[in-house]
Amino acid sequence: MNRCFSRIHRALSHVAWGSALTLVCAPALAQGVVRNFPANALRGVLQVTTPPLALLDGQAARLSPGARIKNTSNLIVMSATLVNQPLLVNYLRDPQGMLHEVWILTPAEAQQKRAGQQNTGNVRFESDTQPSPSAPDSSR
Repeated sequence: MNRCFSRIHRALSHVAWGSALTLVCAPALAQGVVRNFPANALRGVLQVTTPPLALLDGQAARLSPGARIKNTSNLIVMSATLVNQPLLVNYLRDPQGMLHEVWILTPAEAQQKRAGQQNTGNVRFESDTQPSPSAPDSSR
């Protein structure tokens, strides 16, 4: 009986150490790693309001049934845990136009340029603030 117990105890201790090592080393290994996103993924700022409703770049959007939101560690998170948090994301829409796959970006991933990204900086150019010149007056 003692021999059986010692074998089980030894096996469980190896499993526990392996799990602990994985938990400690995984975040360190994931730092600086840039994920590969689909070529047709777009960029935007997502803010979940009341799941499945959200704002994407300030416009109303809806999460699809079964939408997958992945955090910076590439783990799936529930939309309810992200309520009222503006997040820079890459996303894909389903055929009905709903958000289906969403990736919350790390700072390294945010540096990459991607279509759909709005200028979110605080820099305004004079040409942006002045109205466009009107057509020449033909009444002269």
